[in-house]
Amino acid sequence: MAAYLGAVVEFDHVLVVPVFEHAFRKSLTRFEHRLRMCQLAFEPLPFVEVSPLESTLKRPNYTLNTLQAIQRAHPSWELRLAIGSDVLEESHKWHAFDEVTRLAPPYVLARHGSAGVGVKSCLLPRISSTEIRQLFAQQQPGMPNRNIEDLVPLTVRTYIEENGLYRPAATAQP
Repeated sequence: MAAYLGAVVEFDHVLVVPVFEHAFRKSLTRFEHRLRMCQLAFEPLPFVEVSPLESTLKRPNYTLNTLQAIQRAHPSWELRLAIGSDVLEESHKWHAFDEVTRLAPPYVLARHGSAGVGVKSCLLPRISSTEIRQLFAQQQPGMPNRNIEDLVPLTVRTYIEENGLYRPAATAQP
């Protein structure tokens, strides 16, 4: 999505802000790991910045608070919130989504199985982060997995393997 926004849509700057703690209490890998994987994944894209901002905000945090913090830090920026159409379908669950859209009008990209009015189509892979974690969990040690190799940058795969992330619970490391 970030590559598409920078190269095709010509956004000047794409700010990737990993969530620190999921508002819906979804279980997440430690923030430090997720932040580092984002840094590694987006390193080749000069117009992308990965920010640890959410780790500094009061909890529970909501997207609105994150956007307000970005606006305070960069008042000249014209904010847009890039999201997949699947996320837009759940906007009724968000805290103050009307205010989010006022502050950063969503730029919605179509995801497979999810579309809507005003959704920009693009060629996003038919994969989810959940599926990628499952591929890692099913991977046999030392055995290449072509699906993972096609979907996850080498630097991120190496980081995941070196840190024992996404292994089955019996062998997982913190």
